[in-house]
Amino acid sequence: MKRVLVLRPEPGATATVEHARRRGLDAVALPLFEIECVEWKVPAASDFDGLLLTSANALRCGGRQLQTLRSLPVYTVGNATAEAAREAGFGVADTGDAGVDRLLKSIDPKLSLLHLSGEDRRAPTTPKQAITSITVYRARLRYDLDLSSVDHCVALAHSPRAARRFAELVDKKSSITIAAISLEAAHAAGDGWAAVEAAAQPNECALLALTERLCNKAPAT
Repeated sequence: MKRVLVLRPEPGATATVEHARRRGLDAVALPLFEIECVEWKVPAASDFDGLLLTSANALRCGGRQLQTLRSLPVYTVGNATAEAAREAGFGVADTGDAGVDRLLKSIDPKLSLLHLSGEDRRAPTTPKQAITSITVYRARLRYDLDLSSVDHCVALAHSPRAARRFAELVDKKSSITIAAISLEAAHAAGDGWAAVEAAAQPNECALLALTERLCNKAPAT
């Protein structure tokens, strides 16, 4: 069975490794980035109808300012983010499991939402809601990486940025398979790999199902 490399930042990398190992996969974490909190100014909660969260990192880095927003119902992408929001004292109004665009299409289009997000973010595609985005964290590049064991592996790209960065770092790509969480991440990986495939849905469950299939497709050489 091929080794699985999880490229996302911590603590998400460890969580994904644990989920992968429960599926019987030989998974290890190789985070390409470190999450760094960014100073931000909290707006008035009364200016918004809800809080949009696309990553639990926003809650980890939001700091004490989050307390003034707890009256807002929260709309999250992913169960992990929803759980983190509840643990932080927020009420979760809705949770999507197939990306932010699908979530926004399923909720009231007249809402005014505050999106606490990372510095590197993809804007929702033609949302009907009024969305104000504020950066509360960034993913900083790591330069202390050991890439000696990347051959003949399946690398998980949780974002287009991770796919692009991994492509920059790897010289010999022909033995490596990319499992991407979305078509955007798959395209960002570029060419030269043994294979590049995108998950059926942009969520971790679908990504791990794809990874399991790719790992068992052929024995490592």
